[in-house]
Amino acid sequence: MSQGWCVWLTGLPGSGKSTIACMLLKKLGSLNIQAQIVSIDMIRRFATPKATYSEFERRIIYGALVFSAKMLTDNGINVIIDATGNRRRFREDARKAIPPFMEAYLKCPLEICKSREAHRKDTHLAPAEIYRRAKEGKASTVPGIGVPYEEPSNPEIVMDSSELSAEECAKKLFCSIQRTFHIREDKR
Repeated sequence: MSQGWCVWLTGLPGSGKSTIACMLLKKLGSLNIQAQIVSIDMIRRFATPKATYSEFERRIIYGALVFSAKMLTDNGINVIIDATGNRRRFREDARKAIPPFMEAYLKCPLEICKSREAHRKDTHLAPAEIYRRAKEGKASTVPGIGVPYEEPSNPEIVMDSSELSAEECAKKLFCSIQRTFHIREDKR
């Protein structure tokens, strides 16, 4: 059995991670390349249904995310992590634990993320209206507002999701995955 690869889509809430992860999964599937999306919101909903988003809880949840992704890749399953990972160390822990690994940064200004989040219908299991609740003082742990979002120091790919469409980001990410993990498009 071969080792699976892992790509972590990181960026502020509302930067397009979940949408792009789903598009990437479809593109991979169309080429008969199997992958699994591992969503922090899915893990959080199962492990901490009444999430506090404290630093302590985040360390535990992100540890579970990295462990899950490692178990999958160790068993030959390719993984797309859909998670803000507001602390750089969460993503670096994954890089150390999961070879081969790549970090994909969806760069997007906070104001655009706020606007997208306010108007989206499908939250992909993420809590709804987080920026509005943060503005009202009801959510103090929103990355980029109440807690820091530490941009990646050396990601394999950076995409400006305020300039590129979700489709363009997914295509660019797919091409980067092909180069990084030596995937041929004619693989069936």
